[in-house]
Amino acid sequence: MAQPPRIAGGLSQLTAPALLLLLCAFQVKHFLGDFVLQNEFILKNRRVWGHPGGMLHVLIHAVLTLPILIVAGVAVPLLFAIVLVEALFHYHVDWLKDLWVHRMGWSPSDKQFWWLTGADQAVHQLSYLAIAALLAG
Repeated sequence: MAQPPRIAGGLSQLTAPALLLLLCAFQVKHFLGDFVLQNEFILKNRRVWGHPGGMLHVLIHAVLTLPILIVAGVAVPLLFAIVLVEALFHYHVDWLKDLWVHRMGWSPSDKQFWWLTGADQAVHQLSYLAIAALLAG
């Protein structure tokens, strides 16, 4: 049976251990970008579409993603495409979650806040699985 065409820059020799390292790197990157490197300016303003706080948050994620993809050996055009799509996706997931939380008036004392926060985090993690699947071909 013929193999489907590969995406230019995909990593055809991505071994299982390399794939696990890639996913581990995305986990660490996400922890840093979504928890360690966020500040009040970002957190207070992500719900406002186009606000510099949300843009800064996505820039942090993009900058953290670059070395992961470089070390993984992803071709430059695909690398920049992944970073761009991930940034746009991440931005809009966070914006929608924060807007919804604000409009509903939820706070960390509400179970719905945590349900939505958990869904937000799950969607981000699924996006990293999608990137890994794309690279693994």
